[in-house]
Amino acid sequence: MTPGKSAARSAPVRTTGSALGPDHPSHRLVDSPYLRACRGERPSRVPVWFQRQAGRSLPEYRSLRREGSILDTIADPELSAEITMQPVRRYGVDAAILYSDIVVPLQAIGFGVDVVPGVGPVIDRPFETEADLDRLRPVEPDVDLAHVEATVRILVDELDVPLIGFAGAPFTLASYLVEGRPSRTYGRTKALMLDNPGLWHRLMDRLADLSVASIRSQVLAGASALQLFDSWAGALSPRDYAEFVLPHSRRIFNELSPLGVPMAHFGVGTGELLSMFAEAGATVVGIDWRIPLDEARRRTGGQVTLQGNLDPAVCLASWPTVARRVRRILQDNDGHPGHVFNLGHGVLPETDPDILRRVVELVHQEGPASNGD
Repeated sequence: MTPGKSAARSAPVRTTGSALGPDHPSHRLVDSPYLRACRGERPSRVPVWFQRQAGRSLPEYRSLRREGSILDTIADPELSAEITMQPVRRYGVDAAILYSDIVVPLQAIGFGVDVVPGVGPVIDRPFETEADLDRLRPVEPDVDLAHVEATVRILVDELDVPLIGFAGAPFTLASYLVEGRPSRTYGRTKALMLDNPGLWHRLMDRLADLSVASIRSQVLAGASALQLFDSWAGALSPRDYAEFVLPHSRRIFNELSPLGVPMAHFGVGTGELLSMFAEAGATVVGIDWRIPLDEARRRTGGQVTLQGNLDPAVCLASWPTVARRVRRILQDNDGHPGHVFNLGHGVLPETDPDILRRVVELVHQEGPASNGD
C-alpha cells in the first residue's frame, strides 16, 4: 500500500449493532459498569481495571509463574486463564484483560522473538530490508493462536466481568522488529520510516493485518472489548504520526468496528496525539498521567470515553497520598459518564496489592453512581 492509498481510506464506521452471535458474552454483560462507560452511558459506578493487573505485583502470580520467558506461560491456556482471573478475585475490578503479550502473534508466525526477563522483547534477526517482509507471513489464528483462543474460551465461562482482548499497534510492533529490543530513542525505526517510506508502509500494512486477525480471533472466541496498544507512539511528532502511523491505526479500527464491541486505543506520552487517537476510530482513548482528564476530554472533542489516568508510581506512596490523587482524578472527570478509571500505564512490580484493592474500593464508593438514565 502506498501512503496515498492509506490516507484515502474512509473514516471508521461506528456501529451500534454487533456482528457477533446472540450468545456472545458481550450481550450477557451488556449492562456491566465497564461496558456501559465504554459506550458513554452512565454506569452504576465508575468502573476500574488496571493495565498489567494480571501478574507483576501479585504474590499468587509469582507462585504460579514459570521460569524463563513469559511466552512459555502464555502457551498454557489453563495457566494463562488462572493468571487473568487473579486480579479480578483480589481487587474486584470491573474488567479482566487477557494475560498475553503483544509479541505473541510475531512469535506464532516464526519471526524469531522472545521476551527476555528484565529486558523485554528481543528479536533474533531485526527487520532491515524488503526481503524481511517475507518473514511476516499472515497469521492463521485457529492454528497459530489456538492457545490464545483456548484461554479466552476458558475465561468467558468463568468470568462475571467483561474480558478485554488486545494486540500491539503497528508502530509499537515495528519499533521492536527494527530496533531488535526495547529502545529509548527509536533511532533505527525513525530512520527506516523517513528514509524508506514505501517499505515502512508495507511493513505497517503487514503488522496491521496481524493486529486485526489477532484481535478479531479473541473477540470471536468471547472477549467483550478490545484494546490496541500503541505504547510507544508518543515518541513521534504529530506530523510524523499523522503521515506514517494514523492511516494504519484507522484501518485497524475500521476493520474491527463491525464486531460492535468497545475499542480502546492507548499510548504513553501521547498528549499531543490525542485528537488523532480519537480520530483513528477508537471508542475509548487511554491517557497517561501527564495530562488531566478535563484537558484530555477537550482534546478528544468529548466524543470518546476516557480511560485513566493515575500515575503508577503514586501507588508506591502512602495510602492517604494515593487516596488524594484518586479523588483528584474523579474531580477532574466531573461526573462524566464516559470514564474508566485506570492507571496511566502498567502496574509497577513493587506495588503493594492492597493499595490497588483500596483504590478500587474508593473509586466504587466515591465515583458518581447511576441516576437511573
